Amino acid sequence: MDWSQNNVVTIALGNCIYLWNASNGKTDQLLEYDEGEHACSLAWIQGGNVLAIGNNSGIVELWDCAVKKRLRVMNGHDSRVGVLAWNSYVVTSGSRGGSIINHDVRARQHSVNRLAGHTQEVCGLRWSPDGRHLASGGNDNLVNVWPVVSGGSHSADQPLYTLSEHQAAVRALAWCPWAPNVLATGGGTADRCIKFWNVNNGNLMDSIDSKSQVCALLFSKNYKELISAHGYVNNQLTIWKYPSMVRQAELTGHTARVLQMAMSPDGSTVISASADETLRLWNCFAPDPNQAKKEKSAASLRSQQQSVFRTSIR
Repeated sequence: MDWSQNNVVTIALGNCIYLWNASNGKTDQLLEYDEGEHACSLAWIQGGNVLAIGNNSGIVELWDCAVKKRLRVMNGHDSRVGVLAWNSYVVTSGSRGGSIINHDVRARQHSVNRLAGHTQEVCGLRWSPDGRHLASGGNDNLVNVWPVVSGGSHSADQPLYTLSEHQAAVRALAWCPWAPNVLATGGGTADRCIKFWNVNNGNLMDSIDSKSQVCALLFSKNYKELISAHGYVNNQLTIWKYPSMVRQAELTGHTARVLQMAMSPDGSTVISASADETLRLWNCFAPDPNQAKKEKSAASLRSQQQSVFRTSIR
């Protein structure tokens, strides 16, 4: 599941992939795989209609969802591609075999480099908002932070840091939108911790025991808050104040583990997918109307000041 900047949610269900337009509620089927084939990961390119699909055969496909046309097929993995992440024109894929590949989608020879930092399945991948670092989490309990190659949009072959403090698989990764050097990571059932790292020096900044399996993490775009998705025992979503990590709300309703989360383009809504075979929409980060009025007034005042300044220098 993923939510595009054009307000379209893509969902893989069985051997089919669907597109749900959140603006008008219309649902379309993008494709249906043959029996035995299915999608394992989905990721929208930033600000476009191109969708990357990782499947159980180790292939990454690119689709133009505006016209429902497959653009290309990219090989390289020998087992399922469970995670994908975009950085400009590079899509990074992680496989069950532990390999990570950076694909330059503009080039005929798409495979830029292969990263070997995990000994088990890669189950989390996230590029930082500034495009300077790639974070990968694995079933080997490791988090690797890979620096970007100078002048490029793909990562270097060797990790900048290998973080080994988690005691279970790391699926949940999130970069702080207002502090791009801050990485949040969440551990599985035997760990349950949400940890915060400073990637400028590799230091652990904080660690919180969430009391249950951490399946996904997202920072809010509108508030200094973080939302986490969980498994056993409550299968809940939790909103935390950041950096104090004081619990703000518990969002309950799922009856099985939350598998994934995605956020709407405006940052107001989170969609969660669960092993209970339901999707739930949570309007948990709606912008404060009073704050919006203040920002609008401030913008109007700046515009007036600029207009006066331009007039005065003519």
